[in-house]
Amino acid sequence: MKKILVAVKRVVDYKASIRVRQDGSGVETSNVKMSMNPFDEIAVEEAIRIKEKGNASEIIIVSIGSEAAQETLRTALAMGTDRAILVKTDAEIQPLAAANILKALGQQESPDLIILGKQAIDTDNNQTGQMLAALLNWPQGTFASKLEFHDEGVSVTREIDGGLETIFLQLPAVITTDLRLNEPRYLSLPNIVKAKQKPLAIIPLESLNVDITAHFQTLHVAAPEKRGGGVRLENVAELVMRLKEEGVI
Repeated sequence: MKKILVAVKRVVDYKASIRVRQDGSGVETSNVKMSMNPFDEIAVEEAIRIKEKGNASEIIIVSIGSEAAQETLRTALAMGTDRAILVKTDAEIQPLAAANILKALGQQESPDLIILGKQAIDTDNNQTGQMLAALLNWPQGTFASKLEFHDEGVSVTREIDGGLETIFLQLPAVITTDLRLNEPRYLSLPNIVKAKQKPLAIIPLESLNVDITAHFQTLHVAAPEKRGGGVRLENVAELVMRLKEEGVI
């Protein structure tokens, strides 16, 4: 294998407190800590491990978004990837649009493997990887919890309801990562400094000539109602009676 392309997304940090905008149009992102999507961070880590084992020669990191996404790309470069591409746009990018953009980049870069997180924590759509594989007509392995490379391709193990399922993919292929695949490494100061010298290309979205038409619209976003306090019951009979009163049984 020679080249791996990894897609990463800048999202609200999973430790940050989520606030809904006053007009209900979405989640507030101003003055909120942003970071790399956790599932994408696992994808970056896995690509680096593949290279460290001698199964890859180059790792390209891609992100779609505003200038601020450069910070996310620099984080990936500091982890140990080789170069980065920012597809610059301020437009809302829905899953199919992201897949179209990644398809265009895949055709330009000709990677042997494209790795993505299984979903982004801001939308939880879990669609882009599958759409990308369909657009490229490549085999796909989703929710990967283990990868093993062979001369002919890669074996992908994934968790299913009944246990574990292992499938074999011929390359090129698309893989999406699950939480159990690995534990991302911490960034060292020397690598953070080195990352500033690694190439980061910024290309305007318009130059790719891809369709980013929105296919759905968010009508309203609201915070969940606060849960009320619990009720302590004395015995099982009282519990059954309460459940009947609530219409549960």
